[in-house]
Amino acid sequence: MGIKTENIPVYPVSAFDAGNRAFWFMPVERILEKYPFMEAPHKQLFYTLLFIEKASGFAKIDNFSVRLDEAKVICIKPDNVFSLDINRTAKGHVIFFTDNFFSLRYNNNVLHQFSFLKKEAESYVRFSSQQSAKWKILLQLMMEEKSSSLKGSEKVMRSFLNILLFDLERKFVPNHQLEKISNKEEKVLQFEKLIEEHFIQQKTPSWYAQQLHITPNYLNRLCQGLRNVTSGELIRKRVIIEAQRMLHYTSLSVAEIAYRLGFETPSYFITFFKNNTNSTPEHFRKNNF
Repeated sequence: MGIKTENIPVYPVSAFDAGNRAFWFMPVERILEKYPFMEAPHKQLFYTLLFIEKASGFAKIDNFSVRLDEAKVICIKPDNVFSLDINRTAKGHVIFFTDNFFSLRYNNNVLHQFSFLKKEAESYVRFSSQQSAKWKILLQLMMEEKSSSLKGSEKVMRSFLNILLFDLERKFVPNHQLEKISNKEEKVLQFEKLIEEHFIQQKTPSWYAQQLHITPNYLNRLCQGLRNVTSGELIRKRVIIEAQRMLHYTSLSVAEIAYRLGFETPSYFITFFKNNTNSTPEHFRKNNF
C-alpha cells in the first residue's frame, strides 16, 4: 500500500475546485492524472457518489475493496478512508456534495433518512443497462446546466442531486418509503454527530447527554432501542474505528496513536483496544496488511 505517513490526509470539496466548497462533479476519465492524491488512502469531508459505466480497477473504502467493472454506483461517506485505482479510459462520473449543500433547500433530516448514506450501509449497488442509461441522461443534463451559468443554476443542481439520491434509495432498498423522522431518532442522530466531532476529547455518555439536554439513562435507552447498542458502545466503537485506521494507514507508533486519540497513557489505550477487539494494537497492525 506504499509508504506510510504520520497522518491520513483529509480533503474538502475545494481540493477539486477551488471555487466550490460544497458541491462538484466531473467525468472519471483520467481523474487520477488530474487529482493524483485520490490514489493514496485519504479522508473526505463530504459524500461521494462514484457512478461507473465501465472501468477497471478498485475503489477501496476502509478495509473493503469494490471492483470497478460494469455499471454500478459506489457511495463513500464522510470520514471513510478512501483510495481509488481506476484506468485512465474509464467511463462514468463522480459527484461530491456536503450536508450543507443539500440542506440549503431540503430539511437536513431527509438526507439522514437515505439508508445508503448511513455509515453502516452497503458501499455500492449494481445497475442494469436501463438504469445506467437513465443516469447518463441525468448527468448529461447536469453537465449542460453546470456549463450554462444561468440564474438559479445551483438550485437546479441541488434538485438533480435530490433525484439521484431518491433513485439510489430505490435501488439500495426496493419498496422502501422515506418516513418522517421521529424525535427519538433525531436525538440519536444528534448524538452520533456529536460523537463524530468530539470522540477524541469526550468518551463518556454523560457529557453527550448534557449537550443534548437529556439524562444519560434516557440517552442509553434511546441507543438500545434504535441502534441495539448502549450509548457507551457507540462512543467506543467510533474510537476503535479511528484507532484501526491509524494502525492500518499510518506509521505512528502505538504510543503516538494513544495520545492522538486522547488517552492519558499508552497502556490505557492498549487495554481499551484489547477489551473492545480481543486483539492488541500491535497484533492488529501485524495481521491486517
